[in-house]
Amino acid sequence: MSVHAAGDTRPLVLHLVYRFDTGGLENGVVNLINHMPGETYRHAVVALTEVVPGFAARIRRDDVEFVSLHKPPGHGMKLYPRLAQLFADWRPAVVHTRNLAALECQVPAAWARVPARVHGEHGRDVDDPDGTRAKYQWMRRAYRPFVHRYVALSRDLAGYLQQRVGVPPARIAQVYNGVDVTRFAAAAAGRVAPPGCPFADPALFVAGTVGRMQTVKAQPLLARAFVRALELAPQLRGTLRLALVGDGPLRAEAQAVLDAAGVTPLTWMAGERSDVPDVMRGLDGFVLPSLAEGISNTILEAMASGLPVLATAVGGNPELVVDGVTGSLVPAGDVDALAAGLVAQASDRGRSAAMGTAGRARVQAQFSLQAMVDAYRSLYDRLLSGSATRAKD
Repeated sequence: MSVHAAGDTRPLVLHLVYRFDTGGLENGVVNLINHMPGETYRHAVVALTEVVPGFAARIRRDDVEFVSLHKPPGHGMKLYPRLAQLFADWRPAVVHTRNLAALECQVPAAWARVPARVHGEHGRDVDDPDGTRAKYQWMRRAYRPFVHRYVALSRDLAGYLQQRVGVPPARIAQVYNGVDVTRFAAAAAGRVAPPGCPFADPALFVAGTVGRMQTVKAQPLLARAFVRALELAPQLRGTLRLALVGDGPLRAEAQAVLDAAGVTPLTWMAGERSDVPDVMRGLDGFVLPSLAEGISNTILEAMASGLPVLATAVGGNPELVVDGVTGSLVPAGDVDALAAGLVAQASDRGRSAAMGTAGRARVQAQFSLQAMVDAYRSLYDRLLSGSATRAKD
């Protein structure tokens, strides 16, 4: 069914992203579309660069259209006329852009008089991990008048929008990502190695991470921390194993660290996987060594899977992980602290299991998928009803 289907009066939400491919932001869009009741809104996804077919197939509804604009590097002003025409043809009720790379598309949405214009901040920019770059703050201020409502995925990002960009609090909605606690759940009989994983022995403790191997995710740092952990606790060499799941530009560097230390047989470099719930069920502990984060979907998925989480204290991570209760938080970029966290996870399995149980309970209580969907639906409803003021600065 097309978004242009005759007689379909459901309002259209047009989700506009830089690229529609594997990633936390994009997973959030998939979850929102798949779980929002079909009778409420239609949806379309427009990628400034490319919609990757294999990833788009994760959307289960048959009434969603996808458009790739194949934008070259640089400012997207040349795309404004095409976007304005697309908005005029499709007449979306809501244009929802996400992150700085898509924010400029609020301008043609305003030209086309789209009734509700929403912008989501999902995480820090790769080359601005602490949010201090004046250029990026200025860019966000320049587009601020075109946005009706902002969505911040963490209190940390909401504070950034208020304090650094100057967005009034009344124009910011803070909505956490939600996780499907049915899809992500611990295996009933304990850890189960997914296909291809060499670590099926229940005597092992498998710590791992899942994510694209790019600078901000810092997988080579985790590889170094694993090597350091085995130096700190050589007795763990027989049981501690590391799984690095994902692909990207840092994969070769992480592999080189492991090779140089002679610990490659103790690691599983899994590459990109589509069976992330099964991968989570193949771990005993989850680790996120990121240098910056918004709200991490993988932390939520790991907690829902009953795993203790060792993460860096950046972005929204402290809003998810209760230090000492559902996992541990360490400073970003600190190899020794990360190594000590790995040793602690693997050395006290009873405590780690208890943290995993507490983490799942926390997700069920505070980070449900239904709560996220309800929040977005309510936001769209309020904007379109006119009950929420859409004043510009």
